[in-house]
Amino acid sequence: MTAPERTPERPLYGPDHEAFRETVRTFLTKEVLPHHERWERDGVVDREVWRSAGRQGLLGMAVDEEYGGGGTPDFRYSAVLIEEFARAGASGLALSLHNDIVGPYLTRLANDEQKRRWLPGFTSGDLVTAIAMTEPGAGSDLQGIRTTAVDRGDHYLLNGAKTFISNGVLADLVVVVARTTPEGGSGGQSLLVVERGTAGFERGRNLDKIGQKAQDTAELFFTDVRVPKENLLGEENQAFAYLMGNLAQERLAIAVGAAAAAEEILDVTTRYVKEREAFGKPLAKLQHVRFEIAEMATENAVTRAFVDRCVADHSDGRLDAVHASMAKWWATELNKRVVDRCLQLHGGYGYMSEYKVARAFLDSRIQTIYGGTTEIMKEIIGRSLLR
Repeated sequence: MTAPERTPERPLYGPDHEAFRETVRTFLTKEVLPHHERWERDGVVDREVWRSAGRQGLLGMAVDEEYGGGGTPDFRYSAVLIEEFARAGASGLALSLHNDIVGPYLTRLANDEQKRRWLPGFTSGDLVTAIAMTEPGAGSDLQGIRTTAVDRGDHYLLNGAKTFISNGVLADLVVVVARTTPEGGSGGQSLLVVERGTAGFERGRNLDKIGQKAQDTAELFFTDVRVPKENLLGEENQAFAYLMGNLAQERLAIAVGAAAAAEEILDVTTRYVKEREAFGKPLAKLQHVRFEIAEMATENAVTRAFVDRCVADHSDGRLDAVHASMAKWWATELNKRVVDRCLQLHGGYGYMSEYKVARAFLDSRIQTIYGGTTEIMKEIIGRSLLR
């Protein structure tokens, strides 16, 4: 695997962002791409690459400097990192999950003692994080969560099971969504941080996925786990509100990666059809192929403009849940279509695992599912327009 060529600068980014992009690209070239095929066979990345990411300043860009972070809330740095990982096809090292999904819960909800306890390891790579929402019977429906945490005075007694948990094998800190009151619905859920080695906390199998093979995804089991009250994140029974508040950034992060992946695979395919010959001439000389490339390039350009606007809005604190949902469903569905069409243009070679388009075909499929399915995104948008 090799890093793709550098993309042109865009108005969204300034010189500092582009300098950070070069840091990310160097990290990918030296620390990730030489090992990624082995990680895909192993089903998990090397633990040391997390510490290397920490040394390069790629973890906790939004965390205060006193805890070893970058000290900047500017989401555009995260967007740069997501874009470069997507273009490289490096799906194994889930830095965006750590930075952009788990990170905000720790920076916004943790008290000073918790920040001192967890954030230095978060930024150094010594502590890998995960968030455990999905259950065997509750995916996009967060109100259906059945994992319980019963108040036992100085601790909660946690029982339940989670599945499809990214970073589940390597995680040292798991933010668990659990029900702390018996009532159903959106009320009565809390966030509890469960640490590696806690009695009763067990990891199941590293799940065998069709794509993103190097990214460890596990089942987690909690049997009479004693979680100290000091590990309650935020206020009791407020988890649903916290989750809703952070989902816009999660969905935007997925959209950023999807848009970049679609652009990269189109670039790869454009080069391929210029070189590959059929009927005595390059594929690019066929009108149908030119139309396919033209259509995908146009769709990518339109998507790029909208996603960049959403990133700018989010960096200014103006992105709402509806536009984040629009970006998420549109960019991920676009990426799925583009990859499928590009694979078709590769012909039989597109079905071969050594070709980037084949890996992209498998890796991209999950994007319309995790972080909220396309159907859920449309429901959010539809309700906002038709209420």
